[in-house]
Amino acid sequence: MNQDFDIIIVGGGAAGFFSAINIVERNPKLKVAILERGKEVLSKVRISGGGRCNVTHACFEPNELVKFYPRGEKELRGPFHQFCSGDTIEWFEKHGVELKIEDDGRMFPVSNSSQTIIDCFLNASHQLGITIVTGQSVQSIFYTEGSTGNYWKIDTQSESFLAEKLILATGSNPKIWDLLHTFGHAIITPVPSLFTFNIKDTRIKELPGIATQVTVKVKDTKLESTGSLLITHWGMSGPAILKLSAWGARILHDKNYQFKIEVNWLNDIDTEDAETLLKELKQEHAKKTVVKKSPLELQNRLWESLVLASGIGNETKWADLSKIQLQNLANQLTKGIFQVNGKSTFKDEFVTAGGIDLKEINFKTMESKLHPNLYFAGEIVNIDAITGGFNFQNAWTSGFIVANAISE
Repeated sequence: MNQDFDIIIVGGGAAGFFSAINIVERNPKLKVAILERGKEVLSKVRISGGGRCNVTHACFEPNELVKFYPRGEKELRGPFHQFCSGDTIEWFEKHGVELKIEDDGRMFPVSNSSQTIIDCFLNASHQLGITIVTGQSVQSIFYTEGSTGNYWKIDTQSESFLAEKLILATGSNPKIWDLLHTFGHAIITPVPSLFTFNIKDTRIKELPGIATQVTVKVKDTKLESTGSLLITHWGMSGPAILKLSAWGARILHDKNYQFKIEVNWLNDIDTEDAETLLKELKQEHAKKTVVKKSPLELQNRLWESLVLASGIGNETKWADLSKIQLQNLANQLTKGIFQVNGKSTFKDEFVTAGGIDLKEINFKTMESKLHPNLYFAGEIVNIDAITGGFNFQNAWTSGFIVANAISE
């Protein structure tokens, strides 16, 4: 028995729901269904932002916003001029959800709960009469041209659905990518994007929990990032590391996650200036023990660890530092080399670089250039961003553009 709809959306996540709601709000006559393979919808929304849902980022200028996307920077410029973070705030306000800006620019619901976003979507879908079907894993997709018209046939393990238009909002789902491949779409092989670095090193072994502003480079590449670095039980995390993992997703994958990084713990002070600074401190603190207290903007425990790594003893006074020891300390502070052996997933939010080749999508409508009436929204395409609400903004913007194109 076939179930007939005007539009079928495969994927009950952020992009799928945003597309559906905006379509029916614009054209209430359209019959829309969301098919979700899991037992429940919006599960990634639930865990995002530590259960608070990082809805978007307070960057309101499209040309600035695109710079947070390692893949998709050029393509998103037009879409962001149609629907940007300011529009997201307004949309949620209209739907009864107030957002707030945190110090780092990330935006969350005032309730601090992702459930607020989920309830907003479910209530809107219910009021608009959108059909939501869970436990529907798509097995095959056909495009049929017949005397009664052209339509898509979607077979799940238990049902068949027919629709004039099809929106795929399945995120990083290899099975759907494989199906699209048979339709002639080029798929950029997915690789992990947001991840932390596994590092075993005596210098940081006893320092989990310490966070500080740094500049990090990946040796033998052009990859460089500035921001907060967090020392963890397994190595290093924090925005500075996550940025490198996003921009370097392909490069680091090709290196099999075995590479060296150079950390400047003084952020923007180079080795030469650090040496000059240490010479001044040598004069100033002559009688004090070097290891005791950090004279720089570094936590004492981190300072102590780097001092000891420079071959300076526990009892050594500033006055007794040799030229070599000063140089060693300047090097540890500004270009400490750490070996990375592998990666760990960042929280539960698994983001990939990869997906449908961007050249095959019309970014004015998010429609496939190869197949009419086939649309894409969210992370199914080869777009991804650094952490901070940017991946969700891509979901809202692409969903909005699909809705605009279809409801006309």
